[in-house]
Amino acid sequence: MGVISWIILGLLAGAAAKILLPGRDPGGLIGTTLIGIAGAFIGGWISSTWLDRPISNDFYDGATWIAAIGGALVLLVVYRILFGHSRSR
Repeated sequence: MGVISWIILGLLAGAAAKILLPGRDPGGLIGTTLIGIAGAFIGGWISSTWLDRPISNDFYDGATWIAAIGGALVLLVVYRILFGHSRSR
């Protein structure tokens, strides 16, 4: 897959992460989209480097999607922890 495919996958992974982890995000739609793109790259890198699962060249590979969505979920949680508003108001 090329860089454009990873960006599209990241957009979709960010949307899936937002559906799986609903709530208010400090960055809104643009922030969530960028987190999804970064999560797709990080999830793919972790999958290929540490889990010894090479990234497939096929856009429809399930493991690639799981890695991308997992990376987006992790980044979204970290982003909410670091930049989210306190709930103790």
